[in-house]
Amino acid sequence: MEKYITAFKEAFMEMVDWTWASILFEVSWYTNYFWGLIAISLFVWFLEMAFPWRKNQSIIRKDFWLDGFYMFFNFFIFAIVINGVYNILEVFFGSLGITEKSLALIDISGWPMWGQLLIFFIIIDFVQWCTHIILHKYDFLWRFHKVHHSVKEMGFAAHLRFHWMENIFYKPLKTFGVMILGGFEPEQAYIVHFIAIAIGHLNHANIKITWGPLKYVFNSPVMHLYHHVKALPEGRAKGINFGISLSLWDYIFKTNYVPEESGTIELGFPDEETFPKGFFGQIIYGFGKEKKKV
Repeated sequence: MEKYITAFKEAFMEMVDWTWASILFEVSWYTNYFWGLIAISLFVWFLEMAFPWRKNQSIIRKDFWLDGFYMFFNFFIFAIVINGVYNILEVFFGSLGITEKSLALIDISGWPMWGQLLIFFIIIDFVQWCTHIILHKYDFLWRFHKVHHSVKEMGFAAHLRFHWMENIFYKPLKTFGVMILGGFEPEQAYIVHFIAIAIGHLNHANIKITWGPLKYVFNSPVMHLYHHVKALPEGRAKGINFGISLSLWDYIFKTNYVPEESGTIELGFPDEETFPKGFFGQIIYGFGKEKKKV
């Protein structure tokens, strides 16, 4: 037990020190996710102000500050705790002889850098796409995912409004995606990390982007807006357009749906009237019994 407590403390303090060092600009720019997140957020927010898709939507839209707090809570505050938990799991699996090398299915150590990053990006995106579908398919998981779908006006910061339990589901599967790539060095992943944040911010932004012919490859604000539509199309009760960075999987597996591009659809989900409006109510939502609309 002592080794697990030590593992948690070490990882916890390492994350605290790294976050604080990031705030003070004491880490390399390419691994400074704190200021990188702020820079990307400000850039996409500027695009929203300069080229608004829904022109009647306020610059400081509904729940703007709530979503902004979610960004930092999920990426940094909660990440500090969860980093310690995952270090315990790493020690545990290591004691069973389960390591990155033992799970590796593809050795990409000899690939050029761009090839390693590309396959990493594709595999991680597919893993997240599968996880996203699971969050919609099973009612127990959907109750946590409702936090993300409680957004009523879409903007860049809505990208990171999600229940903290989603980290519990996503991160192990993303880690598994990394582990099957033998020879891949995690330090290289910062490029994919920043690209994924930028695409995610854009997909939630009040900007009209369709990518033209590339719409069959990359997700877009138009496509993702319909993922958040309140009235789902007939026969699609579990959701549509599950893509994270790539739309490719939705077109391959026929989960795509974009009937028009006005951007004026109503967002949310049925019975949202009983859903908590504040941060603390939302982060504990999903563990108790759901309130029924009277």
